[in-house]
Amino acid sequence: MNVVLLRVGIDTGSGGIHGPVFKDRSFEFMWIPDKYRVEHRTYGSLVGRHGTKLVDYFPERKRCRALSTPVHVDPEFETFTYGDPKRPKASLRRLHAGDLLVFYCGLEGWDFRCDPALYVIGYFCVQTAGRAAEFGDSTVKDLFAANAHVRHHTLYQEQKDRLVLVKGSGESRLLKKAVRISTLASDRSGKPLHVLSSEMQKVFGDFEGKISIQRSPPRWVRPAFRDRAASFVRSLR
Repeated sequence: MNVVLLRVGIDTGSGGIHGPVFKDRSFEFMWIPDKYRVEHRTYGSLVGRHGTKLVDYFPERKRCRALSTPVHVDPEFETFTYGDPKRPKASLRRLHAGDLLVFYCGLEGWDFRCDPALYVIGYFCVQTAGRAAEFGDSTVKDLFAANAHVRHHTLYQEQKDRLVLVKGSGESRLLKKAVRISTLASDRSGKPLHVLSSEMQKVFGDFEGKISIQRSPPRWVRPAFRDRAASFVRSLR
């Protein structure tokens, strides 16, 4: 069984903010803007789990623009699908049934003071994964119809030869409480850098010393830590 960590969601580089985390560790998962400009759902039209429109989590100076900005709803936690055509995510096609794809994102305190950090916010218990072209259009339609890359025919046709799709089983979940996994360190130039905390290194390992998780490709947990990581992830609610 494999366990893979993957960063998703809005951040300062894609969307301009961090998602909100609340004092009780509940949170709102906010997707990145839709750079393909094919989605009709916007930050102004989508309402989060706390009953607040997503646009209201933007600073006031950014709300006017965010109001009509389309949202790339991926991963989606209704039917549990994730897709990406970019090369850094290509390794996800090697996931098999029963593997865990663990999603984390950047969150910042909303109703209390809490500096930005990285948190596990959900996971897929993988049902199947692969390239769209290998699945075939019929299977893609059956399993991945709700995915952002599949919903829009023109986009799908353009990307399907390189599009990697992951389907989660019914055991998958968007967590109710975010679980912090990062601590703040510095890179070689002295700039702040989010790295896997020492506590979480005991769970997931140190990825052969590559503990920076600020912006990274999928992080595959090494065999010695897989059982421990899987047990930890499955315990999260």
